[in-house]
Amino acid sequence: MHVSSNFDAGNIEVLDASDPTNVRLAIRNDAGDEHKQWFFFRAVGVRDIDCVFRIENAKDCSYPKAWDGYRAVASYDREEWFRVPTAYVDGQLVIRHTPLTDSVWLAYFAPYSRERHHDLIASCQAAGATHEVLGQTLDGDDMDLLTIGDGPAPIWVIARQHPGETMAEWWMEGFLGRLLDPDDALAKKMLAKATFHVVPNMNPDGSRRGHLRVNACGANLNREWETPTMERSPEVKLVRDRMDATGVKLCLDVHGDEELPYNFIAGPEGTPSWTDAREAVRQRFAEVYETVNPDFQRVHGYGRDEPGKANMTMCTSQTAERYGCLGMTLEMPFKDNADAPDEIFGWSPERCRMLGGAALNAMAAVIDAL
Repeated sequence: MHVSSNFDAGNIEVLDASDPTNVRLAIRNDAGDEHKQWFFFRAVGVRDIDCVFRIENAKDCSYPKAWDGYRAVASYDREEWFRVPTAYVDGQLVIRHTPLTDSVWLAYFAPYSRERHHDLIASCQAAGATHEVLGQTLDGDDMDLLTIGDGPAPIWVIARQHPGETMAEWWMEGFLGRLLDPDDALAKKMLAKATFHVVPNMNPDGSRRGHLRVNACGANLNREWETPTMERSPEVKLVRDRMDATGVKLCLDVHGDEELPYNFIAGPEGTPSWTDAREAVRQRFAEVYETVNPDFQRVHGYGRDEPGKANMTMCTSQTAERYGCLGMTLEMPFKDNADAPDEIFGWSPERCRMLGGAALNAMAAVIDAL
């Protein structure tokens, strides 16, 4: 038996793989040593073996409560990802699976590779999007921006500030696919009303390194929006500078939540200039989103900040205040959607894509009020 993670987004430390019924593993820390939770590894030589993988430092991860009710994903072909029996026992995450093939891939959520990202950019360009590079990350990777449409309202949509939240880029596939569909009447109407600025992956370095939450130097990008610098958070600096140039009427920041098994919106209600009128627009967005795709819901989510108490280092709060726009954070689960569970796949890339496409209806419902 052989266990490895020396590949794009891989993350695992092998403590002992001599016994496939008791494989001892640990998750490596992100840069900066503050965070860890994302894992992605391959086991080879495991066909028809009752394997037990124990992640022994699960209790020391960034969100240990997230392991309750969680099931890992597995794949034989890296295309279909299914859930496997998983339990959080005595501080360890115990994953059990009897593979049907010689090798199996296991991960925290379905990975979204850098190669697939490049395919996404290329396919969007072929469908009519404008592609440009805003600049480079600390590791020298490119910050890709797609621009679509020529309407007067600037709309920004960004994803994967936290690189381990891969569901965000799966969501992007659905959103961009619909926006660029020449046969979609709503998309055509929206492209006449708005210009969409889309960053499918805000954190290329962390994505490739197998981080949960930070970039190459350990910066949590969603705490860098107040005073970003090229030395610490070039990803945010480059994007915010372009936002300054285009203006922003709506900003949707797409994420994943480790603990809550729901899809929901978090808003910047605690920003100094938040108004009842803008709150009504946000509520309208959420109502339509839920109607179009019931995988989204409005009951469960984060608590609301008190007036003037918003964290201005976060994208949603900073953009809402800086541009006077409708700023929102979309959260999706690592687990399953508790309102509509799927025993085989849980919350999946396919459902992320569907939720991404449905976001266009919600945007259309509020575009004239922005």
